[in-house]
Amino acid sequence: MPRVSKKAILAELKRLYPDAGPELNFTNPYETLVATMLSAQCTDKQVNKVTPAVFARYPDAVSMAAAAVEDLYPMVKSCGFKSKAGNIIGACRMITLNHGGEVPKTMEELTALPGVGRKTANVVMANAFKVPAIAVDTHVFRVSNRLGLADAKDVENTEKQLMRAIPKCDWCDAHHWLIFHGRRVCKAQRPLCESCTLKDMCKARRAEK
Repeated sequence: MPRVSKKAILAELKRLYPDAGPELNFTNPYETLVATMLSAQCTDKQVNKVTPAVFARYPDAVSMAAAAVEDLYPMVKSCGFKSKAGNIIGACRMITLNHGGEVPKTMEELTALPGVGRKTANVVMANAFKVPAIAVDTHVFRVSNRLGLADAKDVENTEKQLMRAIPKCDWCDAHHWLIFHGRRVCKAQRPLCESCTLKDMCKARRAEK
């Protein structure tokens, strides 16, 4: 089986999704962090329904730090567990105490916040601060390993392999290309392989033949 160029796969993803970008709504680093924390195991569409009211009531980290879980949780209940509300408030309290109310921009500082892992930190770094980063969510993990951009059993190694496979200047955009492809074509349960323009380059598809 002839080897497929990762460069060719990336070029096709870029061609397919030239305008790919965040589908969460936010306008600043604080909003980016809160929306991303809410999006864990929840759709962006649902998060976008609840955040306008949240940001109107708690417009910055300082105001969120003063919130009570009992007040915030009913506003975000449709996005998941009560622990999300607690983590958001806890993160904002730490931001207020340790960072002057401004969301930090490094992996080390972000992952020190309650409820913030590498994926959330990478999303914030890339979208709020334009720091080159690749956030590996379920879509990125699935699509990159199916296509052959990565060959890993976990998200951490997938991230490392993608950082080697993708030029650093494209890290932020490639994250969105992979998400768009995962949501629109390379779906988890029923991927639309027949209509996929990447099917002849796809490692999983080629392995079936």
